[in-house]
Amino acid sequence: MVGSEVIKMIEELNEHYDVVVIGGGAAGLNGALMLARARRSVAVIDAGSPRNAPAEGVHGLLGREGMPPGELLERGRGEVRGYGGQVVPGEVDVVARDGDDFDVTLVDGRRTRARRLLVTSGVVDELPDIAGLREHWGIDVVHCPYCHGWEIRDQAIGVLALGPLAVHQALMFRQWSDDVVFLTHTAPPPTVEDVERLAARGIPVVNGEVVGLEVDDGRLSGVRLRDGRVIARSAVAAAPRTTVRGAFLDGLGLRPVEHPAGVGNFIPSDAGGGSDVPGVWVAGNITEPMSQVGASAAAGAMAGAQINADLINEEVRLAVEAARDPFSAKAARDPFTADAESIVSGRAASARRTVSERPQRE
Repeated sequence: MVGSEVIKMIEELNEHYDVVVIGGGAAGLNGALMLARARRSVAVIDAGSPRNAPAEGVHGLLGREGMPPGELLERGRGEVRGYGGQVVPGEVDVVARDGDDFDVTLVDGRRTRARRLLVTSGVVDELPDIAGLREHWGIDVVHCPYCHGWEIRDQAIGVLALGPLAVHQALMFRQWSDDVVFLTHTAPPPTVEDVERLAARGIPVVNGEVVGLEVDDGRLSGVRLRDGRVIARSAVAAAPRTTVRGAFLDGLGLRPVEHPAGVGNFIPSDAGGGSDVPGVWVAGNITEPMSQVGASAAAGAMAGAQINADLINEEVRLAVEAARDPFSAKAARDPFTADAESIVSGRAASARRTVSERPQRE
């Protein structure tokens, strides 16, 4: 009974937070961790659909090399909760400005408010309609050489042309295997210069639309073209267009734009994650769709620190205003000027937290 009550409390949303984080991947959790350690009240709303869920392991992340993505996120959730943050399952439907705050409404009708938002909801890979491609996505159909190159080293790789970076992708994967072919699929034929570059690296160009994957004993064995030819391959590299998960931001006027590299759309931000809308930060693939887990986590940490600094600046400004005119109506109703201790939000809650609730060192 006690366990179920704890879970229920974790899933309940409070009425108000310093920061609501929308998205429970590496960027969102690391941002929330920074904020919770800064004694901010923070809730992560996690839709539970991470982009890298099909992958067997996370790579290029020091100290966590090869860890299954689900395990990494579970550890992250525990760390955030250990510092008093909340991680709540749910999907955000609408975000709206309400005075100085943001009103966040979930699909199931739950609502909360926040002084600041960190949006880390990521992107969706728009896979083409090729038989078998989705089923093998993240296994032997991959997109990133740094995420999967080692796992398919020395294999027969087919690079599927899905966008303007396809030739670049083929030249990249050539570092991991000397058996790479370039599949034009439905893309325009490569330029004379690109054909020369591919040929110089021993990468033949195969024209024709790819309509399906050939699979033997659950593993990829080739790609089938519309004309009936089968090109023997044990791995396919494909970089599909990515689309931002951010329709809930429309009410704020924050909409994605086309990425300059032509890989899809994204939400622009400054170096610290600040968006064009005051009070809203973004981090991870929603603003840099080609970032790996480590880079996304780092961006989340940076955004969390920037948000905390912004809140501190606001609290100092309000405290100065109240000190100058302590009898003003504004000072009387402002919770951040009632006393010195309340300037740092969540301090009372932090004082009640026991050492045993904090994450243990490994």
